[in-house]
Amino acid sequence: TGGAGFIGSHLVDKLVERGYQVRVIDDLSLGKRGNINPRANFCSEDIKKLKQIKPVFEGVDCVFHLAARPRIQPSIINPDESFTNNLLGTHNVLVAAKKAGVKKFIYSGSSSVYGDQSVSPLAETLDPRPKNPYALHKLMSEQLCRQFTDLYNFPTVCLRYFNVYGERQPTEGAYATVVGIFLQQKASSHSLTVVGDGTQRRDFTHVSDVVEANILAMESAEAVGQIINIGTGKNYSINEVAGLMDCSWIYISFRPGEVQETLADISKARKILGFRPTMSLKVWIQQQLKKMV
Repeated sequence: TGGAGFIGSHLVDKLVERGYQVRVIDDLSLGKRGNINPRANFCSEDIKKLKQIKPVFEGVDCVFHLAARPRIQPSIINPDESFTNNLLGTHNVLVAAKKAGVKKFIYSGSSSVYGDQSVSPLAETLDPRPKNPYALHKLMSEQLCRQFTDLYNFPTVCLRYFNVYGERQPTEGAYATVVGIFLQQKASSHSLTVVGDGTQRRDFTHVSDVVEANILAMESAEAVGQIINIGTGKNYSINEVAGLMDCSWIYISFRPGEVQETLADISKARKILGFRPTMSLKVWIQQQLKKMV
């Protein structure tokens, strides 16, 4: 699901490249038709409508559930939309997948569920402290997955992504990522806009590493029933990210519901999945800046 979106389209590309037959569900409300791999079977459906999506899951071995309304600020402005897409949508996809006899269900979770913690890095054993509707609905969706595994013996895996960036990331509008926004501002010769004082730190994970984690989760029997962090184990302040862009920046007001720091403990991902992140934010930004010259 969400195979026309930023992360989902990269996952579809990699699965097609590896010889899998791929079926994409996306309502194109945020995804782009141009992102859809031409060798994938595209179904224009809305995951909020269970009856319509049920037939799409017939004959499917593995479901990667990425369709969502991402980002914190839109969920604060419109919590209803976050709830119906992120929680009801996940419930519907789980129901449809279970009914169709799907063998593995990989859920795209979020590090936002941790909220502010007194310890760092963030391990999966910490009690979640969601600070906004998006984080809460992502946590509740994880709990749905766990319940389907515990009650119905339906094999689910929850991956908690840390600040994903990379090619095809949204660069403008409510769903844009900070790295995407900065690159867009740099390309337009505008000053970068840094939220708050820029000291907040994030563990930025390249989309190719997230894709690899999904495929490793599909292949791992040990991962079933687990919640697993997907990050790099290194973080940057937003000021440091702005500094990598080699241009001026200005500060804008703090936003509600945001955490001060994310930093993934990825020891569980290493142990269970054999996950090894390969791309660093600094190297990737340098590559993008060279393309602008």
